[in-house]
Amino acid sequence: MAIIEITSLEQSGVEVFGTLTEAQLRNRLEPDKGIFIAESPKVIDVALRAGYEPLSLLCERRHIEGDAADIIERCGDIPVYTGERELLAQLTGYVLTRGVLCAMRRPALPSVEQVCRDAHRVVVIDGVTDTTNIGAIFRSAAALGIDAVLLTRTSCDPLNRRAVRVSMGSVFLVPWTWLDEPIQSLNSLGFKTAAMALSDNSISLDNPVLATEPRLAIVMGTEGDGLPHETIEQADYVVRIPMSHGVDSLNVAAASAVAFWELRVARNY
Repeated sequence: MAIIEITSLEQSGVEVFGTLTEAQLRNRLEPDKGIFIAESPKVIDVALRAGYEPLSLLCERRHIEGDAADIIERCGDIPVYTGERELLAQLTGYVLTRGVLCAMRRPALPSVEQVCRDAHRVVVIDGVTDTTNIGAIFRSAAALGIDAVLLTRTSCDPLNRRAVRVSMGSVFLVPWTWLDEPIQSLNSLGFKTAAMALSDNSISLDNPVLATEPRLAIVMGTEGDGLPHETIEQADYVVRIPMSHGVDSLNVAAASAVAFWELRVARNY
């Protein structure tokens, strides 16, 4: 490993951790060269175990032989940039969680067909832009038996640094890709679609008919306005979570966890 002491915020090689925007990290013009940032040893560990390629590390000096030692050893011969906590906070704009960041290569994403090939339960995330909600949905998906995640282009990037951290690395465990076609296109792959929404024709989440579907796509909408009308119209089912005390809805992350558990396919965990 090459330990490199940071002496300037303009030092070559560290811009990936500081001055590059999320859009620049994604590198839309050349996606195969895109980068994302994983934060904290635990999250980086999950990414490495999932086969993601590390490019460089940013680490507080005191963690090089501490919390980050195992990560550094496993990352092999890549640059390890270090410095005092205050300098690194100036560079990144935030205090590092557990003192280590890893720049990693973005993988080529599979097609919708590939992601869904062996799936029985998938979630479609439509227009959810809050990074915390995206991370929480992925964590629930991994924990509660969702086989794959599809996202509309109006949703937040799952490899956004905060989304990755909130998911505790679950974004590396569940196959995902972008869905560029209407949700009804999933019918051709053998899925029935269940739009989570309040409407006059909605059925309860615990309706037995949902459990009989061998392949089901659960469609979750944006935090504020919910799903677009046309998405609800295209769905095979419109599904609501029964509520008490006059509460009409849950946060999308909480609602997804409830829906994933209720609609799970029986299997041995």
